[in-house]
Amino acid sequence: MTLMLTSPAFADGQAIPVQYTCQGADRSPPLAWTGLPNNTRSLVLIIDDPDAPDPQAPKMTWVHWVLYNLPPDIAELAEGIATASLPPGTEEGLNDWRRTGYGGPCPPIGRHRYFHKLYALDTRLEGLRQPTKAQVEAAMQGHVLAQAVLIGTYQK
Repeated sequence: MTLMLTSPAFADGQAIPVQYTCQGADRSPPLAWTGLPNNTRSLVLIIDDPDAPDPQAPKMTWVHWVLYNLPPDIAELAEGIATASLPPGTEEGLNDWRRTGYGGPCPPIGRHRYFHKLYALDTRLEGLRQPTKAQVEAAMQGHVLAQAVLIGTYQK
């Protein structure tokens, strides 16, 4: 079975509804997944935008959300999930606003792509304290069993 990441709020390659952006309630979208490998010990979710600041001349990948050590016995995250409601054991990394938590799409110009990336790992990531995306990705090296991507787009 292949790892699949979906959202009831938008289909792959389609527009992200305004309520999940800075122009709306800035709530995280609902996400669901299937097809975890049997020996999955934890999950990582990273949402980022490789089109920042301008899709015609991207200069950086802007990080919107970093979650790690999600337990493998869950199969979804509810819309607008708060830190206090995250599954037990789940930890948050820093986004590019230098804080934890979800920060929705807010592109300054053009239509941006938002990559929702889910990774199944054969371990839990220990010893990290509010890591950046790069630190989480470095810790994941050699432990990724499967990955899935859901891309949404948004333009103000």
